[in-house]
Amino acid sequence: EEGKVRMRFAPGPSGPLHIGHSRAVVLNDEYVKMYKGVFILRLEDTNPRNILSEAYEMIKEDVQWLGTKWHEFYIQSDRMEIYYEHARKLLEIGKAYICTEDPETWRKKKVHGGEIPERDLPPEVQLEKWDKMLEGEYEEGEAVFVVKTDLNHPNPAVRDFVGFRIIKDTPHPRTGDKYIVYPTYNFAVAIDDHLMGVTHVLRGKDHLVNTMRQEYIYDHFGWKKPFFYHYGLVSMEDVILKTTTIKEGIKRGEYIGWNDPRLGTLRALAKRGIRPEAIRKYWLDVGLKDVDIKFSWDILYSYNRELIDREANRYFFVWDPVEVEIKGSGTYLAKIPKHPNDPSRGFREYKVTLPAKIYITKSDWNGLSEGETFRLKDLFNVTRRNNYLEFAGNDLSIIKKGAKILHWLIEGLPMIVIKPNGEKYEGIVEKYIEESLGKVVQLERFGYCRVEKGERGKIIGFFTHP
Repeated sequence: EEGKVRMRFAPGPSGPLHIGHSRAVVLNDEYVKMYKGVFILRLEDTNPRNILSEAYEMIKEDVQWLGTKWHEFYIQSDRMEIYYEHARKLLEIGKAYICTEDPETWRKKKVHGGEIPERDLPPEVQLEKWDKMLEGEYEEGEAVFVVKTDLNHPNPAVRDFVGFRIIKDTPHPRTGDKYIVYPTYNFAVAIDDHLMGVTHVLRGKDHLVNTMRQEYIYDHFGWKKPFFYHYGLVSMEDVILKTTTIKEGIKRGEYIGWNDPRLGTLRALAKRGIRPEAIRKYWLDVGLKDVDIKFSWDILYSYNRELIDREANRYFFVWDPVEVEIKGSGTYLAKIPKHPNDPSRGFREYKVTLPAKIYITKSDWNGLSEGETFRLKDLFNVTRRNNYLEFAGNDLSIIKKGAKILHWLIEGLPMIVIKPNGEKYEGIVEKYIEESLGKVVQLERFGYCRVEKGERGKIIGFFTHP
């Protein structure tokens, strides 16, 4: 119903968002827009051991970059007293208990049906133990708050689950050591979703057990449940997404930061020149299918290509360059459009007076046979003679006959291109590329890159895609 839909995106601030998170952002945002509803951004930071302080701001920036606006914003660590209040209520009505048994023993009893004596102690005893937890009288692992479910539930993971645990060894980056008893994911989420009026929860099938657990909390309080929908999982290959792996890599100096082009973070994709509109289109096409799928980088790249091609100026980049002499006489002008479909952007112009030395890519040079005639793109034809080239006129008909067209440079700026798989290509690039710093360009016969200027004037290209 229009105006009544309330949905949320609720990541933990362990790091910035990656391509996997973007699915939930986009789908929730699109449904909210469709029904003129409310988009809630909630940061779930009740595990102080897994928080990156900078991530609070980074996540907000990432959500905005995706083109999503939130209407309400919450941070769970601001809401600790609310969780405590609801914990107390559950203990009072006999729907939770404090467990001081050895955790492994308790787990085994749940799975195999053993007696859990503490489960049936009266509320006043439970509340006393709860107060002791809050006052720090128990150490970590000595006591947990447990939500009662069904000990005969067919899925052992749903039987009685931990709602609060003690964490003393890590101060919280926002609240310090004010709290030592923290709600678990399932407890805090159920309370928040109800109090924030969330009507629809869209998430992956990996949350099915969490949904079952959270529904018990709704039932215990007599609350109306939101509509839960679980979409299929997406497997992603050839990309680094795991926050702990990235954190360690940054510490070791292996990655330049969260935007290192080898990573799958949204910042890394932005640095490479992937557009948020392409990501949005990809997830809208995938939709809410309940089947598991494999993420297709090729499809994302094709959507991105449609967006960037008309804006990307063209330049020659000669990687692994070889200097070769062209023998002949006369002066020739190469007038190459910055964009083949938009002459108004101007041209790259080079005057070549023969004999002259040019640079071409080593693999191109090695691929030429003795006596082979080919075209230097937008210049003229040449024939390979052993270790030099010979001017061979300007007859364009050789192209129709299958002659190669190779790019070249007479001079250039030093450049390095970094690919997502870590491969690096070094060479020289046209001086005109300086007009396109900070933008995506097409390096002819190589691919699209977003370009920046690095140390000592070197141009750095972050490979976008072919």
